[in-house]
Amino acid sequence: MPLSPPAKRRHLHTRRVECFGYLREDGLFDIEGHIVDTKTYDCTDMEDVTPAGDAIHDMWLRLTLDKEFVIRDVDAAMDARPYTTCPQVLPDMRSLIGLRIGPGFKRQVKERIGGVKGCTHLVELVGPVATVAFQTMASDIVSEDGEKTRREPTAPHFIGGCHSWRSDGPQVEKRFPQFFTGSPSRRSA
Repeated sequence: MPLSPPAKRRHLHTRRVECFGYLREDGLFDIEGHIVDTKTYDCTDMEDVTPAGDAIHDMWLRLTLDKEFVIRDVDAAMDARPYTTCPQVLPDMRSLIGLRIGPGFKRQVKERIGGVKGCTHLVELVGPVATVAFQTMASDIVSEDGEKTRREPTAPHFIGGCHSWRSDGPQVEKRFPQFFTGSPSRRSA
C-alpha cells in the first residue's frame, strides 16, 4: 500500500544508505555500509560550496565479523565530507574492534565513537550495518558451490524485537517452533 498523496512540496535533500554483506574465503564476514547525502540546491554552509546534486557526505564503513558477531576489523573512508577536519576521526573507528553485535551494542558504539569522538554519519551507519550483519549471517549460509551450512541453533536476534516476531506469536510458532513460548495454535490441518 503506497503512502497517501503528499501536500504540495519542494524536494530539498536526499540520503541514500546501502549495505552489503559478504562471506569471506577465510570464514569471516564483511559487512559494508555506504551513505550519500545530496541537496537540490547549492550548499554554502560548508568550508567550500557544494553544488546542487553533488555529495555532501559520501562515506563508507566496513565491519569484519566472526561467526559470533564480534568485530575483528574496521575500515572507514570519506569520499566526500563537508569539512577538512572530518577524516581525522577515521582511525578512531577502529576502537569498535572487539565489540560484539548484540544487546548493548548501540550504547557501546556511542561510548567509543559518539559525540566529538567520531562522525555523526558514520555512527548512524553502524546501525544499518549491524542489522545487515544479522541478515547476512542468517541460519543457513550458502557456499560458493551451492551447499548449505547450518549454524548452531540459537534464537534469532529478531525474536522479541517487534510485534510480528513476539516469542508467543504465529510467526515464531510457524518458523521457529523451538523458540515459541505461547500455547500451540489450534490450526486445522
